Amino acid sequence: MINKPKNTLKKLVTTLFAMTVILYPSQTHAKTDFFIFSGIFNIFNTTQTLLSYSSVPYNITTIYEDAKEKIDEEKMEKNEDKEQAQRIDEYFKKRDMPLAGYGKTFVDSAKKYNIDPRLLAAIGVRESSGGKRLMNNNPFGWGGALIKFKDFSEAIDVVSMNLGGHNPNTAKYYKDADTMEKLWYYNGTVIPTYPEEVIAIMEMM
Repeated sequence: MINKPKNTLKKLVTTLFAMTVILYPSQTHAKTDFFIFSGIFNIFNTTQTLLSYSSVPYNITTIYEDAKEKIDEEKMEKNEDKEQAQRIDEYFKKRDMPLAGYGKTFVDSAKKYNIDPRLLAAIGVRESSGGKRLMNNNPFGWGGALIKFKDFSEAIDVVSMNLGGHNPNTAKYYKDADTMEKLWYYNGTVIPTYPEEVIAIMEMM
């Protein structure tokens, strides 16, 4: 832990004043600079007093280390997101699926609605072979594939929102449900093996 600034600032002001006397031997200059430095000292003193009442310790080292740790965590998270998006895209691209190139969109929507980024991508494979067989720009079979979307990006966002439990109309099925439960409500009531099939696809992404 480093020292609080009070003593350091006192030494700084004293040094500056001494330099002023040496550089400006005339009484007028010395007095003028004395008042200037006295004012600075008072400001520093007031700041130190306010800091002394703070419940948070004045520790620049700790602040720096906390900030650095947060930045490192954010960088790591971004790298993980980027790698996950690449894995999803590689899966689609290898199989010549139209959803290739939407890896980042899947990851961004998953983070936004707090779901596994592989979940909807895998559903897209199971429902439409990754966008090869679909209608209404709906590669996820959402709403019996009857719901129309203007593009894949909109479809990803809307279905992710529902799977995350953020749509009041479907929240009773998806909110607070784990991945297996989400898949059961998605289509497991019609195809009992549906959850296992989708999870098997997820594990390849």
